[in-house]
Amino acid sequence: MGQFSPSSSRSSGPNKRFSSSKPSGSSRFGSSSRPSSSSGSFSRSSGPSRIGVGASRSSSSSSSGPSRFGDSAKPAFSGRSRGTSRPSFSSSGPFRRGGGKPQAKKRRFSETLDPALFIKKASTSAPVVPVVITHKFTDFKFIKEINDNLARRKFLDPTPIQDRAIPVVMEGKDIIGLANTGTGKTGAFLLPLIHKVFNNPSQRVIIIAPTRELAVQIDDDFRAFAYGMKLHSAVVVGGTSMHKQIFNLKRSPHFIIGTPGRLQDMVARKNIRLGMFNNVVLDEVDRMLDMGFIEPIKEMLSQLPEQRQTLFFSATLPPRISLLTSQFLKDPVTIEIRSGVTADSIEQDVVRVKDKTMKFQELQNLLKNPALSKVLIFSETKRDVERLTQDLILKGFKADSIHGDKRQMQRQRALSQFRDNRVRILVATDVAARGLDIKDITHVINYTIPNTHDDYIHRIGRTGRGTSKGIALTFI
Repeated sequence: MGQFSPSSSRSSGPNKRFSSSKPSGSSRFGSSSRPSSSSGSFSRSSGPSRIGVGASRSSSSSSSGPSRFGDSAKPAFSGRSRGTSRPSFSSSGPFRRGGGKPQAKKRRFSETLDPALFIKKASTSAPVVPVVITHKFTDFKFIKEINDNLARRKFLDPTPIQDRAIPVVMEGKDIIGLANTGTGKTGAFLLPLIHKVFNNPSQRVIIIAPTRELAVQIDDDFRAFAYGMKLHSAVVVGGTSMHKQIFNLKRSPHFIIGTPGRLQDMVARKNIRLGMFNNVVLDEVDRMLDMGFIEPIKEMLSQLPEQRQTLFFSATLPPRISLLTSQFLKDPVTIEIRSGVTADSIEQDVVRVKDKTMKFQELQNLLKNPALSKVLIFSETKRDVERLTQDLILKGFKADSIHGDKRQMQRQRALSQFRDNRVRILVATDVAARGLDIKDITHVINYTIPNTHDDYIHRIGRTGRGTSKGIALTFI
């Protein structure tokens, strides 16, 4: 199990599929206070996943019961169009120095979101069929140093995606891992790759992530899992000093973790030579597709050695990603983990505002409730996020913001203050909807309606993580 064998060629082959099934249970949200999380496995967030642990995607069960805000009747809702906000690529080189920015995928305004999708009571009353986990971490034959680091963090049992993916990665096979944020994908690829590189220091790993925050978080997990092993990493993202990143790259790190724009810039400057990397991980591939990064990714993959191990992780597998996998993966094993659309630990409800001029006042009334002790608020555009943050500060709330126009240092400072409870409210665009691992968020508030149901799922997945419960409120 501990042996790695690199793929011999890059060609498509029949997929081997693993799946598991688990009916979605219900759970009751008893109070507004949050118990502390003590999960024995690790994951980036607890957002719902497209997981083979099979619950139906029907929303009929979640739409029952009157709203806690306003009338009990649910009016028809046809969605609405708002100005779009394209992701900022900051100072990512090639997008400024040549060729222009990649074209982001157009937002899908045609999708209609019914308010019933935003109403669901958390419940614990119905029995939940547990997912069958066939391994413990000690079964994977990791080197002692990895096992010690896992034990130090009290990680005993893998998550379903880890349970199925780690043995396959350790066999050296290519993988298509279909699971959403919050299912432990980071550990599913980091742990076996750390084991691989430690046993063979000539191995090099490049990990591509859609956002700066996710890249930094993957690096934090790497440092925890590889503690004391003398393995080094470098983070290569936009919005931070390029000189410092170049200095770190000159140390020949074993792992490079970055966003597509800045990675491509470093490749163009010859600070990264892709021919050295015999392992590549693409995390949140569908998100990178939405952000318009598919062409830079294809260009980088084409420059990697023929003999390599390639790991794709994504929540969904749209046709363009299927085309990518057939082109760049060899006989991949597809591991799909299915679950319900939203976590049972999240109570969902709506805030009905008849007069838009009273929307901010209604938000203030909510935030005055001490039960809303750690709140993540989503708004559509960078301008709206900044305006809403300043309005909240003027009203005496401790708030900060993150969005694509802020430099990485500013974004990290805002996240640190929110994580350490120095600010109670973080206002964000969808840049914070995936991959952020912040404990004890009591409430997620959609101040503006997300464009798609997938966006909604990722937003509310920031609360109700692990053994904790959370509340998601959507203004309509």
